[in-house]
Amino acid sequence: MTDFDTTVKLTIYEAVAASGRLPDAAGVARQLDVAEADVRAAFARLRERRLLVLEPGNPARIRMAPPFSGVPTLFRVRAGSVDYDANCVWDAYGVAAALRADADIDSQDAHTGEPLRLLVRDGRPIPAAAVAHFAVPAAHWWDDIIFT
Repeated sequence: MTDFDTTVKLTIYEAVAASGRLPDAAGVARQLDVAEADVRAAFARLRERRLLVLEPGNPARIRMAPPFSGVPTLFRVRAGSVDYDANCVWDAYGVAAALRADADIDSQDAHTGEPLRLLVRDGRPIPAAAVAHFAVPAAHWWDDIIFT
């Protein structure tokens, strides 16, 4: 990974940490005062390293910068005064860890639709009566990471 790729990656994570939203290539280019084409090339390299998932059909838009989601999901995380979307329950806890913040995770049971609230305080999940189910074994998540 080049120094420029690292700068792009850090810019993405700084933006999502501050706003709860993933920037697109144009936004990163403006922030860094560089050509959007250079940012798109960095996005592609970061995607090859599995550090980003780009929106199918739109390589200028980030679908996932794990643990953050670029699209609304059933895994909403509130940390401080900012709301984030996570890709799954695992990533919801990852948002709290990445931000080193207390977090309230609101979701729902995928089978019953029953609301589910999970909490992270002082860097630790608060025990809750819940079960996480992963339909795809972890070894195959990247076979189709958007479905997973």
